[in-house]
Amino acid sequence: MNILSELKEILSILDIPIETGVFSSTSPNEYIVLTPMADNFDYFADNLPQFEISEVRISFFTKSNYIERKNQITELLLQYDFNITGRWYIGHEDDTGYHHYAIDVEKNYKFN
Repeated sequence: MNILSELKEILSILDIPIETGVFSSTSPNEYIVLTPMADNFDYFADNLPQFEISEVRISFFTKSNYIERKNQITELLLQYDFNITGRWYIGHEDDTGYHHYAIDVEKNYKFN
């Protein structure tokens, strides 16, 4: 499994539409966009990596109060052993009416 497929599976519990990179459909009142950020081999011995650290930004967009959903997303991520490396309120997009909230996560995966 990789970080994108795992995030899609876990976040689907919230019944929020999810896409990777850009939301290509007509935007509903709330949705999530997953943006891959990095795949790293930070620490390894013998010149051969055993684990890959994958990082993704979760951008949550909503036209209503974002705080309850932010908390639900955070709880799910922690429950499924994701490392949360940052959380930011990006701002309100006046032209679209969406609040934009970002959560950066990372997770280690066995590298074959």
